Amino acid sequence: MLKSIFVIPQSSDDDRLHGTRIAVNTAIVLVVLAFLLWFAFSRLNYRFNWDSVWRYRNNLLSGFAMTVLISFFSLLLSVVIGTVFGLGQRSHFAPFRFFSRTYIEAIRGTPLLVQILIFFYVVANAFGIANRYVVGVIIMSLFAGAYVSEIVRAGIESVAGSQLESARSLGFTRYQTYRYIIFPQVITRILPPLAGQFASLIKDSSLLSIIAVNEFTQSAREVNANTFSTLESYIPLAIGYLLLTLPISVLTKRLEKKFTYAY
Repeated sequence: MLKSIFVIPQSSDDDRLHGTRIAVNTAIVLVVLAFLLWFAFSRLNYRFNWDSVWRYRNNLLSGFAMTVLISFFSLLLSVVIGTVFGLGQRSHFAPFRFFSRTYIEAIRGTPLLVQILIFFYVVANAFGIANRYVVGVIIMSLFAGAYVSEIVRAGIESVAGSQLESARSLGFTRYQTYRYIIFPQVITRILPPLAGQFASLIKDSSLLSIIAVNEFTQSAREVNANTFSTLESYIPLAIGYLLLTLPISVLTKRLEKKFTYAY
């Protein structure tokens, strides 16, 4: 009680000091990394030829935009698929439960490259899906959805069984239990692994170049083939993927703080 009475609220000066420390530490890390990169490239005795790559900047930008679109729709669809099959693993309907487990094990147990080839040349052809970009979104969504479903399942099962029993004793329906008890806790717990999975999805989209999807990596390969400037082609590629994955990490941390509950 005394401890709660004499708690001093954190002042704005403390917030500013904390922000200053973060900025200083970030600057130090960036300076060290910049020095290491400069030292490494200086040892190569490599002459950069950015002019030749600059002529193909529109190719890189169009490939980057395509990667953004594919990743965006794949992320949305993978969340839907992952939630459905994550709940499906706990379903009382046996066929759906076994189908969910079979789908997850099949996707997680085979390489993504093989899945892309089989889905594009066999499944998509059988169903008459000719647009390779649509096929790419479906493949990436199914692939990431299997991992998201396991993340969702693990998050649900992390909720203590006593809370579910309390919900039943209060007369909560199954929907109300998930809506008001399970999901508010699960969201916070699954955000970090979801962020990692989403970042992996963005990078794994580079494999779609195997079916001639003109995304970012494919564009960089074409620029390299035309200019023979390997580093100049792939350095922008690395920076572009970093620009896509860093916002996911930052947004996830903010959402973690927003949805943090005291258990």
